Amino acid sequence: MQRRDFITLLGGAAAIWPLEARAQRPSMPIIGLLGATKAQGYAAQLAAFRQGLSEAGLVEGRDVTIEYRWADDQYDRLPALAADLVNRHVAVIATIGGNAASLAATAATTTIPVVFHGSLDPVQTGLVESLNRPGGNTTGVVTLNVETGRKRLEMLHEVVPAATTLGLLLNPTNKIVTEVQSRDVQTAAIALGLNGARQARARPKRRAPGSRALPRG
Repeated sequence: MQRRDFITLLGGAAAIWPLEARAQRPSMPIIGLLGATKAQGYAAQLAAFRQGLSEAGLVEGRDVTIEYRWADDQYDRLPALAADLVNRHVAVIATIGGNAASLAATAATTTIPVVFHGSLDPVQTGLVESLNRPGGNTTGVVTLNVETGRKRLEMLHEVVPAATTLGLLLNPTNKIVTEVQSRDVQTAAIALGLNGARQARARPKRRAPGSRALPRG
């Protein structure tokens, strides 16, 4: 699915529904928004999302309905939340808050278009077939900020050149990001001649105690 098809899909959704289906579904097409974290942290992104729809002539409550589903950092809830959106017969699913939500959405449906935002290579994670031709029912935007792990480690090494062992705090509930971050940082540490990065894994609500649990030495 190409990005330019997204707005066309939403604008034409109501028109192509069979008359029988219209009697059972809302008159407006539904956008499903699946978030891996909490809504409070994404006020700016949600405002930009609504603004983008508005610029395309789609106003929430007037032209489209948006069904929000937030996992509140409980990643194991994502499959059920994604399935719930599919059962609501949404016209499209947009994801926010990382790759976990995107993967849950693509696992839940192969027919409903999924527009994702992520920080990992979408080809590597299996979200799309290729960057220039996503294929299937998915398309989206990738920041690739996880790949900056090496650069951040280099900058930290410049600030504290005497340190030979550094700490890495990871979120174990976001398995894919954790695996990539761990691998990339360890590789970078070896390239810099460091002993490696000591790891501590803590769930989001326990990040502060987790930082104190990092091994010393």
